[in-house]
Amino acid sequence: QVQVVESGGGLVQPGGSLRLSCAASGFTVNTYAMSWYRQAPGQERDFVASISNFIIGFGSPTNYAPSVKGRFTISRDNAKNTVYLQMNSLKPEDTAVYYCKAEGPKGDSWGQGTQVTVSS
Repeated sequence: QVQVVESGGGLVQPGGSLRLSCAASGFTVNTYAMSWYRQAPGQERDFVASISNFIIGFGSPTNYAPSVKGRFTISRDNAKNTVYLQMNSLKPEDTAVYYCKAEGPKGDSWGQGTQVTVSS
């Protein structure tokens, strides 16, 4: 069964940093496209960042929403079967529930989300 579990959220001051983790089970993360989304209160769930499955000769391309490009970094640790989202220079508008999504051969899976609050 494809499952992902997020962790690492919390309260941080503007300008601070957080690292979110997405632990995978039932599949290996380098064979799946992994993404982060976020949803603020009263808003739709929006794309934040993604990392593709590994392809020989192409690697694992990443993609970012314009609002986070240059501040957030998505990465993958194959040994830990975990995907990360490093978030720097956080702003109040980054406040949201952050979700991890896995897309691949065994199907798609969403995590339960982790709350990130950026406030002084």
